Amino acid sequence: MRYRSLGKTRLKVSLVSFGTGGPSSFGQNKGLERSKQVAIIRRCLDLGINLFDTSAAYGRSEEILGEALKGIPRDSYVLATKWSHLGEDRKVIRDTQALAESVGRSLQLLGTDYVDVMLFHALEPGHYHDVVKRLYPAMERLRDQGKVRFIGFSERFILDPRHEAAVLALRTHPQLWDTIMLKYGILNQWAAREALPLALEHGVGIMNMAAVRIKLPNPELLESLIAEWKQRRLIPRDGLQESDPLGWLVRGEVDSVIGAGYKFAADHPGVSTVLTG
Repeated sequence: MRYRSLGKTRLKVSLVSFGTGGPSSFGQNKGLERSKQVAIIRRCLDLGINLFDTSAAYGRSEEILGEALKGIPRDSYVLATKWSHLGEDRKVIRDTQALAESVGRSLQLLGTDYVDVMLFHALEPGHYHDVVKRLYPAMERLRDQGKVRFIGFSERFILDPRHEAAVLALRTHPQLWDTIMLKYGILNQWAAREALPLALEHGVGIMNMAAVRIKLPNPELLESLIAEWKQRRLIPRDGLQESDPLGWLVRGEVDSVIGAGYKFAADHPGVSTVLTG
């Protein structure tokens, strides 16, 4: 396993990390047995994976992860979790008490006294300044209390495909953020324009999420997407073949399109770790 520094945190994290969200949500949406969920984490540890990402919004993922890591030396792995700062209507920003209570529950479920990285979950550009003004000081207090070591946020890629929240944060308050979780991959390369260079400049660790999730591992969806891009003239009509358009990447040590996707996602020097799961 290769390891990189998570930006200015100086945490050494595995280049491959494990996330408990996404469509599967740690197998919760597919009926995966608890023993198998625990076995996945133990296998990750055997492979040298030391960063595990979860969220209070991922069903029982924090509880399952806490059980899976029980008995493992706390200084041998890095925990990242998240808190949704918006209410159910995704319009009203929640209060500082809700943040403190959520972190308390997360610590209890994870079976630990602290989380290494605490992130505001799915921060949108329009809410950025309110979060910094109203909630960031409360997150700092949690850090001062020793419950949180480092502070960051994840983006909401569906509504923010050009990483405007990340760029705004890195332009205006780079000193506030230790980590940012964003999406960068073969089919989503926009972050290389500004977000990743800014992160490198300011020493902000990037956790790359969902680099291989829906279209890349599904041949039919991938072919449909490439055809759409050709129709919209985003790529030349003769730039990629219609069938298996990314098959040309499979060669040498690259054994599949999925493998190519992960290698690409990890290749940029601004990326500290690539989440799988």
